[in-house]
Amino acid sequence: MLKFIDSILNNFRSCFSRQASFNWFVVIIVGFMIRSDHLGVTSVIRDLSLHPRQYEKIINFFHSSAWSLHSLRLKWFQVVRRVAPLYTVNHAFVFVGDGMKHAKEARRMPGIKKLHQESENNSKGEYIFGHLFGAIGILMGSSQKLFCLPLFINLQDGVKTFQDWENTNEQTAEHQGTHVVQMIKQAAVASAQFGKSIVLLDRYFLTVPALIQWKKGNQDLSETMHIVTKVKSNAVAYEYPPARKKGRGRPRKKGKTIKLIELFNSRKPAFQTATVKMYGKEETVQFLCLDLLWGQGMYQELRFVLVQWGNKRSILVSTDLTLEATDIIELYGHRFKIESMFREMKQVINAFGYHFWSKSMPKLNRYSKKGDPLPAEQITNEQERTNILLTIKAIEGYVMCACTAMGMLQMIAVHYSGRVPGLFFRYLRTPSKSVVSEATVRVYLRTSIFIMFARNPRLTVTQIIRSKQEIPEIDADSWAS
Repeated sequence: MLKFIDSILNNFRSCFSRQASFNWFVVIIVGFMIRSDHLGVTSVIRDLSLHPRQYEKIINFFHSSAWSLHSLRLKWFQVVRRVAPLYTVNHAFVFVGDGMKHAKEARRMPGIKKLHQESENNSKGEYIFGHLFGAIGILMGSSQKLFCLPLFINLQDGVKTFQDWENTNEQTAEHQGTHVVQMIKQAAVASAQFGKSIVLLDRYFLTVPALIQWKKGNQDLSETMHIVTKVKSNAVAYEYPPARKKGRGRPRKKGKTIKLIELFNSRKPAFQTATVKMYGKEETVQFLCLDLLWGQGMYQELRFVLVQWGNKRSILVSTDLTLEATDIIELYGHRFKIESMFREMKQVINAFGYHFWSKSMPKLNRYSKKGDPLPAEQITNEQERTNILLTIKAIEGYVMCACTAMGMLQMIAVHYSGRVPGLFFRYLRTPSKSVVSEATVRVYLRTSIFIMFARNPRLTVTQIIRSKQEIPEIDADSWAS
């Protein structure tokens, strides 16, 4: 297992111009994988028993010019493409994309905005101040269990002013447009590295600007990227236009308007029955598959699948007109994997526990009105702009390191659950499947590395990872002691 971790981390050496920076990267990734509390960099210092003076060095690492976020991201793509057992449908990789809002109270942290939360969870406030992230993950795993492995997570709202300061047009272009459009752009970036792909998105991603960006992105890709998502219950579509009649006049672009929700009753005899796997269970569903036009003024051809099981109804849609209806149903059932990934990233490794801020950032005004000028727009000093951009880099770099740590935990779970009985050493009220969770892998690694530290206190983190020793197997007696 240590050799597996070492083989992955060694791939990142070329991303760092200095050996010391790479060593700190290894320390941070291992710290994220085994830490037990949620106190940002402090928890890494605690759980790896580092000297308190190392705190400033780790903070400086995230602001360092010895590495770039772009190179880390591309290298992580290559590692995942080569090492992870990726899930495919019709020879296409399956990405999952979604947005995530995380509350932050800092007054001088870049990108903080007032955000509305569309959640049915009464423990969440309707409005929060925090960061809006866009995440792209890829499905990987075995037939027993699939994970959504995080490829990258970046800020997608509240940072447009700062990104406009950048000199590189490529980085600025990635942050142009709404959150929905940016998600399509980021999915295209991932698809360019992996190849033919299908992107699973939530229902609010079906918009005309998103489809325009999807068509534009496919023009630049060697392999096609398709979208599978869900439509709102009040959505309408259009039949294909009738054959053109002889005579003058512009040909019609659309046919009869159809309210999709009404088809559950009007076309009920046409529904077919099938057994599909949804959310890990076999379900018998009734479905109707139709190819229609959608989008006022755009009239894009889409494949709609109306699904009913029990008292539940959903309307799914795909830009790939060759996908079978049952494949679309099963694919959308995997979209929830990204919600599980967000939960594990928050609760297991605390991926959003950063505390980076800058004195150059104007204080956040929590009572500003919509349309008021942004304080950041008035910053003209180049040094202050540089400080703020370094803070944004630190935030996104912190989250990128967390993505790498989470992905490594997931790959260890897939590769070693059947080979290391010690991974099943801890009590679970609801036992997991033959592939353990990320939390179980974290506890196993943490306990094992501490046993190695106890045997040889002079070892460093990098020495342990690069050592040829095998992780000591943990049984119930050693765990209790």
